[in-house]
Amino acid sequence: MHSITVKELKQKIDDAEEHQLIDVREDFEHEEFNIGGTLIPLHEIAQQVDKIYTDKPVIVYCRKGIRSQIAIQRLQEKFPFTNLYNLIGGTEAWKKHFEG
Repeated sequence: MHSITVKELKQKIDDAEEHQLIDVREDFEHEEFNIGGTLIPLHEIAQQVDKIYTDKPVIVYCRKGIRSQIAIQRLQEKFPFTNLYNLIGGTEAWKKHFEG
């Protein structure tokens, strides 16, 4: 499974590199804090697969990196994705590095 650190993601954002962010947390978590990702909760990920890009890097995140890892595993079991990246540490790592 591919992964990316929060520092690498921040660099992609700062450099305006093409990518997609997918937040697999729940609605209330997304409303409390997010880093700009499209909300597709983990339990809906397979049903909303048509919203996930196949032609550019897709960074999947959650609070700590566990649910995003599960989401990637589920997607890769059912679909031929090779462009999915797990955000190591999720929003907690993002807050620690850039908000605190």
